[in-house]
Amino acid sequence: MNVKKVKHGWVYSVFFTLLSVAWVFPILLVVVNSFKKKVYISRRPFELPLGKMFVELENYIGGMEKIQFFDAFKNSLFITVFSVAAIILCTSMCAWYISRVNSKVSSGIYYLCLFSMIVPFQMVMFTLSKLANMLHLSSPIGIIVVYLGFGAGLAVFMFCGFVRGIPLEIEEAAMIDGCTPIQTYFRVVFPILKPTCITVAILQAMWIWNDYLLPYLVLDIKRWKTIPIAIQYLKGGYGSVDMGAMMAMLVLAIIPIIVFYVACQKYIIEGVVAGAVKG
Repeated sequence: MNVKKVKHGWVYSVFFTLLSVAWVFPILLVVVNSFKKKVYISRRPFELPLGKMFVELENYIGGMEKIQFFDAFKNSLFITVFSVAAIILCTSMCAWYISRVNSKVSSGIYYLCLFSMIVPFQMVMFTLSKLANMLHLSSPIGIIVVYLGFGAGLAVFMFCGFVRGIPLEIEEAAMIDGCTPIQTYFRVVFPILKPTCITVAILQAMWIWNDYLLPYLVLDIKRWKTIPIAIQYLKGGYGSVDMGAMMAMLVLAIIPIIVFYVACQKYIIEGVVAGAVKG
């Protein structure tokens, strides 16, 4: 068995190397073309920006001015940070309640969260935009509530799997020492949930930061633009697109989430496995 693994190991190495290159290549292509003149991006997309093709930081500066990048960045950052914080806090408490209270209500909440994971967004898209408008949720603060609803399903599922693996005796000891349920949660349970919290934060942050459709449907885009929406304004009339500026803005858009992912990626497998198999 070990001989076969060694014999075929190079095949898997070559396959996954090629697969990783296929995934990374589009990102590298965007970075390369962000330093080219607009006319050369469509003519020579696979060439390096050398000689007269190279425009230094012109695309970045021009793109930031055209779409008011820093305003869009602040909106995206605010929405992402507070949406993720709301999802982690609310869903972890919900999962703790579901895992510790055996009742029809807790079971119903759990299955509703699971059901929300399989409902296609297209089925609720029109109703959601109408309801958000009626409830005046078309602001960065209002859309946090919408993201909380959409992110609750997966987060509750992962947290429930982890909480069920926490010995109940730990919580009972805290309550014997005089802790209230809220104190028990924040002082005992929540610190133990750290791996799953980080995993949920990464998954939800990547989704919310890159999301285009939900902010476009909910937000008042005349006042509040996220980065994905702002980048679309680089399209001119009659289908013209400032490809140089767009490539540059795409690079700036993916840098924060890549940095966040790289900094926290070691917790992903730990949290996913813990939330999937414990209990």
